[in-house]
This record gives sequence, structure tokens and C-alpha cells, in this order.
Amino acid sequence: MSQLTQRAMAASLKKMLAKKTLDKITVKEIADDCGVKRQTFYYHFKDIYDLLEWTFLQEGEQFIDKERICENWQDVYLEVFRYIENNKNFTINAYNSVGREHLERYLYRIVYDLIALFIRGMEGSEKIAKEDRDFICDFYKYALVGIILEWIGGGMKEDPQRISSKLNRLLKRHMEADLFDSETD
Repeated sequence: MSQLTQRAMAASLKKMLAKKTLDKITVKEIADDCGVKRQTFYYHFKDIYDLLEWTFLQEGEQFIDKERICENWQDVYLEVFRYIENNKNFTINAYNSVGREHLERYLYRIVYDLIALFIRGMEGSEKIAKEDRDFICDFYKYALVGIILEWIGGGMKEDPQRISSKLNRLLKRHMEADLFDSETD
């Protein structure tokens, strides 16, 4: 029952965020929309931002398929773009609100996990020091999330497939070089 209630509240938040920014949404509106009391909301979440972060994390789990990432992380990265594009109003209203940090934190977490899984799946990656792997993951996390945030802020005009293809060409050349050059440093 608990998970069902949380999902209902997340669906309500998404529906409302498709129409207005987060700072215009109240806990009472979400509770009323779900047919629960405000206390029920607070039993599950400390505030609307907590619900927003939970919503992002729950939906983000669909991208973490370890087998697929190791084979082709670019397709999974493109799916992140597609998810954002398919939830455009929800994402833009989260991006343009005081809850933006939750969107960013979600993106950083999901992209870091994608890169870390991809690197672990590369032949010879076990020879790379953990400190170097962490640095590489952080570097690419900030670069890739920066591109996503710039795309969102620009109104999501460029085709995600085109962005992903550009990144694929760039990162294919540099990812292995970065990984295996770090062995000798």
C-alpha cells in the first residue's frame, strides 16, 4: 500500500508540474488529488522537494540495466534524453523552479552510474585505480549533465539523437584513451 500511495503522489506531482512550476504546487493540492490527507503525504515525504527527488529516482531506475550499459551506454544516455523530452513540461517546470537542484542531483546520479557501469564493463578496467575511475566518472558526469541542462535551458530544440551521436563520436575516441592513459600516470 505504501509504494502505491507514493506512486500516486508522484503521478499527481508530475501532472501538476506539467502545468505549473513547483513553487506554485502545495502539499494540500497533491493530497487532495490523490484522495489522501496531508498527514499521509508527510508520512511518506518530508516536503514536495523530497517527493520530487523520489519521483526522479524511481523513474530513473528504468535506465540502469547493467547488461545494456556495458554494451552500449550511448543508447541508455539517449533514453535519458528521450525521457526528459517525453516529460518536457514536467522537466522544464522543475528546471525553472526552486526544485532545480533535485533535477540536477538526479541527473548527476544517473549519469555517474551509467558511466561507472560502462567503465567496469570495459576490458582492462580492473587495472585502473579506483581513484582514477572515480575522477573519470566525475569528469564525464559533469560534462554530460552540463549538456543535458544546457539543452533543457535552451528549450530542448536540438534533436537528442543528434546530440547523442556527437557525444558518441567524441567520447569513443577519448574514453578509452583516458582510461588506459591513467594506468601510466
